[in-house]
Amino acid sequence: MKLLEKFLTRTVARLVRLLLGIYFQRIELFHPERVPLRVPVLFASNHPGSITDSFIIGALVPRQVHFVATVQLFRFKPLAWLLKQCGIIPINRLKDDPRAMRSVLDTFEACFRILEQNGAVGIFPEGITYDDAQLKAVKSGAARMALELEHRHCGKLGLEIVPVGLTYSAKERYRSEALVHFGEPIRVAPFVGSYDTRRKECIQELSFEIERRLQSLIVHLPKLEQARVVEAVKRLYLERLKLGNLVVKEPLSPRAEELVLTQAIVSAVDYASRSLPERLAAFVRALNRYEHWYNRLRLSDVAVEQFENKSTLAFRAFASAATAVIGLPMAAFGWLHRLPPALLVNWAVNNLTDAPVRKAQTAHVSMLAGLIGFGGFYALCIGVVHRWFGWPVSLWYALSLPVSGLAAHYYSREFRRLRELVGLALILLRAPAAARRLERMHAHLLAEIEAMRQEYRQALKLDTSVSSPGTAQNSDL
Repeated sequence: MKLLEKFLTRTVARLVRLLLGIYFQRIELFHPERVPLRVPVLFASNHPGSITDSFIIGALVPRQVHFVATVQLFRFKPLAWLLKQCGIIPINRLKDDPRAMRSVLDTFEACFRILEQNGAVGIFPEGITYDDAQLKAVKSGAARMALELEHRHCGKLGLEIVPVGLTYSAKERYRSEALVHFGEPIRVAPFVGSYDTRRKECIQELSFEIERRLQSLIVHLPKLEQARVVEAVKRLYLERLKLGNLVVKEPLSPRAEELVLTQAIVSAVDYASRSLPERLAAFVRALNRYEHWYNRLRLSDVAVEQFENKSTLAFRAFASAATAVIGLPMAAFGWLHRLPPALLVNWAVNNLTDAPVRKAQTAHVSMLAGLIGFGGFYALCIGVVHRWFGWPVSLWYALSLPVSGLAAHYYSREFRRLRELVGLALILLRAPAAARRLERMHAHLLAEIEAMRQEYRQALKLDTSVSSPGTAQNSDL
């Protein structure tokens, strides 16, 4: 039975890695060296991507991770058998079946058995998935599980909790990117000291520490109303910040660098809301006017920046047009084979996901529907070609399908860029005054961001209450 479980686990892991590699353009690991390999580990992660979160952690962590999953996934017996063979542990939540909450104890015992054998368990302490990127309230389940087990062993088991921060560039979009940020492990034993007499307080303390660590691994906003300002500053200023920032002191991967810089932007916006509220309000009003005009002209910030390089605009439009003409045959071939399974994936996303968390569920539904749709349709096409033309024509045809399908996807993206460039050129020809006005608004916003950035840096230098150099490094812009 153990051999079967190991075989199925490895097979499913390889399949999941393949699906992740197809759906995501890049998945970056930040500080993977923080993952202990020889002690029992409880991975506690935020949960912005539904089942995809489990896919990513389970496939990319260099040890087998047994995840806790809702009992609803186990209603279908064949699927329940497969999940159990892969080491997935069912848990009954209050909203699943309030009458069966005693089964939670069975879930804890199953996790304990794995951890007592120096295994690894994955849990999402928020208890829910969601469309936005904001960390939700961390529930006490992870802390209770860890403290109860470590207490049974009198603090000598050596259990560690590894917080994991997951950040997606656009989780609902094909060929987007993801970042897996591992935090420093939390040793559970120091929290067990007075567990007998202060059980509730110990659980609260450890839960608070897990929540604090998770907030430090992602972009967490102190105030939700600051989200729009942070996003606008990031959109307008991030590329300039990358060129001359004081935050990143070591070489980082692109997505990790973006996370660190965005965290610094959040700190700066929070400072402005507390110390420069009137100035920040004036900035928001200017931002509103700017966004009204570029939405009216159907442009983006990147497009507006190109007003400043009018001499290269025509060349870029010509180059994009040439690429569109040259790439059209391969893109047409790719879309001819891509369209039927793509329609199936689109149907699955619209009908098999819950509307409130559609973005969170899109990735794994797309991967599984794509496996069926693209795999089945491509196999059918290859079979027909082989029957008509035999080898080696069917072999070359089979090799061309994934390449041309990917080319068709990127061709569509480039075609949208060409359409935007043409729109820019038309605006410059037909409404030069509107273009100049938008350009001035854009320049004013950038100047205001730069001015507030300098004030923020000056305030940090004068602030003697910074607790540690590491904290200052993550705040300084």
